[in-house]
Amino acid sequence: MPTQDTTRRLRPQLISEDVTSWHGLQTITTYNTTRADADAAKLQQAYQAMLSSQQTETEKLTLYRAAADAARLAEWEFHNAVLAMKEVVRGQYGSDSDQAQAVGLKKKSDRKRSNRKKSVAAVS
Repeated sequence: MPTQDTTRRLRPQLISEDVTSWHGLQTITTYNTTRADADAAKLQQAYQAMLSSQQTETEKLTLYRAAADAARLAEWEFHNAVLAMKEVVRGQYGSDSDQAQAVGLKKKSDRKRSNRKKSVAAVS
């Protein structure tokens, strides 16, 4: 039998089929085996461990999503505060000041003027 790749997740359909098989086994009252890994108690323990791990994963995923949302909102609040600060600096010191340049704004005098091309009159 080929080695199993346990780094990938099982398809939900396969897990559902396994749970259905487990529930079907519980209806068989005469099931008895000498294989330790196929024992009904071992199956019950593995099933409970799977449910517990899935619940923990869901809880942590929910916490992760909430933390990601909080971080995103905090980033936007900081960005908006910086934009407001730049407006205040521009209003208080002017758009051609060293202070405006210090906060990342371009001085008005440093802006490149557009070059208009003179139209050449066609001589006929």
